[in-house]
Amino acid sequence: MSSYTPYRSSRRDGFPRLLRAEWTRFRSARGWVLALAASVLVTVSLGLLVAGGARTTCVTGKGEGACPAPLVGPDGTAVKDKYYFVHQPLKGNGSITARVSDMTGQIRLPDAVPGVRNVKEGVVPWAKAGLLVRQSLKQGTPYAAVMLTGDHGVRMQYNFTHDMPGGPHNGPQWLRLTRSGDTITGYESDDGKTWTEVGTVKLTGLPETVEIGLFATSPGALWDMAKAFAQATATFDQIALQGANGSWRRDDVGVSMESDGRTPHHPGGVVESGDKLIVTGGGDIGPATVEGGMRADLMLIGGALGLILVLVVAVTFVTAEHRRGPIGTGSPAEPHPARLPAEPHPARLLAAKAVVVGAVAFVAGLVTSGVVVPVGLAMLRANQNPIQPLTLVTELRVIVGFAALTAAAAVLALGLAALVKRAAVAIGLAIALVVVPQLLATAGLASWLLLITPAAGFAITQSVPVFAHVDVGRSLIEGYYPLPPWAGLAVTCGYAALALGVAIVVHRRKAALA
Repeated sequence: MSSYTPYRSSRRDGFPRLLRAEWTRFRSARGWVLALAASVLVTVSLGLLVAGGARTTCVTGKGEGACPAPLVGPDGTAVKDKYYFVHQPLKGNGSITARVSDMTGQIRLPDAVPGVRNVKEGVVPWAKAGLLVRQSLKQGTPYAAVMLTGDHGVRMQYNFTHDMPGGPHNGPQWLRLTRSGDTITGYESDDGKTWTEVGTVKLTGLPETVEIGLFATSPGALWDMAKAFAQATATFDQIALQGANGSWRRDDVGVSMESDGRTPHHPGGVVESGDKLIVTGGGDIGPATVEGGMRADLMLIGGALGLILVLVVAVTFVTAEHRRGPIGTGSPAEPHPARLPAEPHPARLLAAKAVVVGAVAFVAGLVTSGVVVPVGLAMLRANQNPIQPLTLVTELRVIVGFAALTAAAAVLALGLAALVKRAAVAIGLAIALVVVPQLLATAGLASWLLLITPAAGFAITQSVPVFAHVDVGRSLIEGYYPLPPWAGLAVTCGYAALALGVAIVVHRRKAALA
């Protein structure tokens, strides 16, 4: 992409002058500049293509139409709030105690025979049955609950996004939930006599009268990158209330209606049998990851492909000189070294190249994400698609984080090129390390690669957190990243620092031996 121009500067020249020389060399090469512009165009075009083609519709009691805005919890997160609730009003302080003596359910599995529903007995890992205190029955309002789950033991959860583990029980278990002002405490017991605290939470602003009772719910069975129907049925006995002594009320909170507007879709229910209450419910009380709307990071779905051109530029910025001869030495294509002042130290020259290529890659990434994220989200909203709630801080982290990832990947590629000195090999290595794992993870394959390869840095674009108490498909399309945003970026930066550092050490040793 560029012809080699020998330096006519002393080794004693300052690093700033070296940077200016490398920057001049870069911007003078039209091929490199056009390649970065093409990288921006590829990512932006693919992101806007996704945004422009997205049309989300929902079937409600009023027929098919635009989907409603996502339900939002107390902290602004998109949430799911669907369950069957057998409850009583509690005024002031009090408690509820009950034993979950049995927990069963139904799971929709892939159809063995096309068109024939395959529903089996069983519970999904995050099926929930237990005791619940809520500010009100209005969806999205503050709550606290202690529960037995399908495969995660006893848990205490509150306000949708918070989860605290109890004991690893999966058999009959006693539970207790107490209220003292704004403070809710959950307990568990194996025998109803010796109690262990699971957790204590404070629900600020809890009204004097709340709803307290028994609930059951179950998220869908996860298969084929989708969630299918599942229900949980729990048998409660040994029920005791303090502070509430009214009659039981029954509510299928959040149940959706069929297209006729009157028939509940997968309704829950309760059956009284002596001193037992058998409660059946479906849905979930927790964060909405996939169901909460389209995510901002989907606008950067073409980022891996656009990054290929950035890696090519970074590699050729180094190897264009190696084709003419080793950095800092004469070659038949250059004037004899005796006729020119000494060139900069190879290690310093490599460091200057890294600064320049990292800076231009950061700017390219910033332009890319700074355009495609806000414009793509605006297009989604204009087409009446539900959007996952996004704070300004998170949006800025996605935009600037993608730029930082682009810069780190470019420095990594430059370091590899300085080590192997062959453009084709260095480009292949860089793509294999950064791009290929991301593409595989997007397809739901080998997501573990995002733990150990430089592609981990794509986690910085994650706009919806991965919650430990919500099962999601292992695909980037569904928002799954195995590492938190900053941890993922740190992995990429670590690889870049290692590659550049090793390359600088190697060049120093070669210069010392020359």
